[in-house]
Amino acid sequence: MEKTELPFLSATELSRLIKSREVSPVEATEAYLERIEAVDGKLNSYITVCREEALAEARRAEEEIASGGYRGPMHGVPVAVKDQFHTKGIRTTGGTTILKDFVPSEDATVMANLKKSGAVLLGKLNMSEYAMGDAFQHPYGRPRNPWDLSRNPGTSSSGSGAATAAFLCATSLGEDTGGSIRGPAAFCGLVGIRPTWGRVSRYGVLGASWSMDAVGPISRTAADCAMTL
Repeated sequence: MEKTELPFLSATELSRLIKSREVSPVEATEAYLERIEAVDGKLNSYITVCREEALAEARRAEEEIASGGYRGPMHGVPVAVKDQFHTKGIRTTGGTTILKDFVPSEDATVMANLKKSGAVLLGKLNMSEYAMGDAFQHPYGRPRNPWDLSRNPGTSSSGSGAATAAFLCATSLGEDTGGSIRGPAAFCGLVGIRPTWGRVSRYGVLGASWSMDAVGPISRTAADCAMTL
């Protein structure tokens, strides 16, 4: 399989090929980074691309899998997350320029769990400012729907919808307070899960409404959503 074809696999298909060592995590990560560079200028789905960090994580995953240390289905799979979740050593903006230089000293629990699973973080995804629902204000550039660049990819997890639909990550995380996973999934022809409140930890998540916020996956298939969750 050509490297340029890898981003078009479902996350579950890519996971199977990584486990069998038919595809390396480094090869998959490089393929996604190259596609982000080529395509995202039109979409504005990413706020921060973690190129060097992603390649380092991919090399670590490849070494672990080769030595028999396979962690499970997310191991080596390139993912991206809404820029609402604290990421240790990587800026977390919440979609606002007020936090443009904020670099957390610890990970949100969802990020810690992704690291434990061996997933590769490609970067932090665009969102409406402070996750304000259907507000169309995006200080880091308005994200575009990859199916029609004149259209909205949904809010507030705008980048999660756009990047996943445009094959710029294998699967993604969004956050839903009043529809911000379900909306982008519907707008972009994807699958999204808003988990039961409390099913997924909100620790380290920049809150919109603490009694309603829920973190969950936005993916291209139901199986991909289940694997990510």
